[in-house]
Amino acid sequence: MLSVQPKGKQKGCAGCNRKIKDRCLLRAPDKYWHEDCLECACCDCRLGAVGSILYTKANLILCRRNYLRLGTTGNCSCSKLIPAFEIVMRAWNNVYHLDCFACQLCNQRFCVGDKFFLKNNMVLCQMDYEEGQLNGTFDSQVQ
Repeated sequence: MLSVQPKGKQKGCAGCNRKIKDRCLLRAPDKYWHEDCLECACCDCRLGAVGSILYTKANLILCRRNYLRLGTTGNCSCSKLIPAFEIVMRAWNNVYHLDCFACQLCNQRFCVGDKFFLKNNMVLCQMDYEEGQLNGTFDSQVQ
């Protein structure tokens, strides 16, 4: 975001820690920057050009390429990275690749509209959940 700096009150640059003497300055995640100092934390490409888009993740300022590359971590059963642009399945706070969204006991994959159950952070099909209920091992937590 481009801001106009009031006269007499110079802001410090978050990149180089020097005073910003220019009339206009950049503001990105609540910090002020010289145009030349605002860079991607991964590849050092310049993000200070007016109109350029920047992204933040884990308090890092990133270009689009590195934001997508870093993706997002989810609670997927495979423990692999989930890219930010990938279509996912969610069960409460857990995130899964489409290929990984399956019963964690019998590996039956779920289709759109299938009923599934979440117990102890495990995704279960109806048959495995009901079998666990009959054995007295699960409490109800229907999705």
